[in-house]
Amino acid sequence: MPSFDVVSEIEITEVRNAVENSTRELATRFDFRGKDASFSLSGEVVTLKAEDDFQINQMLDILRSNLVRRNVDTKAMEPDEKPLHTGKTFSLNVKFKQGIDALVAKSLVKKIKSSKLKVQTAIQGEKLRITGKKRDELQATMALIREAELDQPFQFENFRD
Repeated sequence: MPSFDVVSEIEITEVRNAVENSTRELATRFDFRGKDASFSLSGEVVTLKAEDDFQINQMLDILRSNLVRRNVDTKAMEPDEKPLHTGKTFSLNVKFKQGIDALVAKSLVKKIKSSKLKVQTAIQGEKLRITGKKRDELQATMALIREAELDQPFQFENFRD
């Protein structure tokens, strides 16, 4: 029986490249000349540091544009609500979503079941396994998942006949 897996992953190497490109762009920007501003990546968290709250927002836009250039979906970004003000610097942590959490997985399963497609879904840890008798049903399910507005990027892998 044909099946495929739905996952939500980002390439951390592409995030690292985007952070390095953002750092280079920061060095060439006139409005950041002489300012103490930096990007740093540790694990799956990017930390933005600047002297001003407004500069943090500009740096977030720079990071977003570099992520788009590196083909990383910006829906995976999860920035903190407000920049943290310590001393004379502001800092903002941006986390990246990896894997499908239980609530998102349940809402995907509910959406697929309400569409009346003849497929079976199974939550397997941080991914979903979808099986069906016909390839057309599976492709319609893929289209349904792509159209779902769940603030998270999804990829499809292990498509088997």
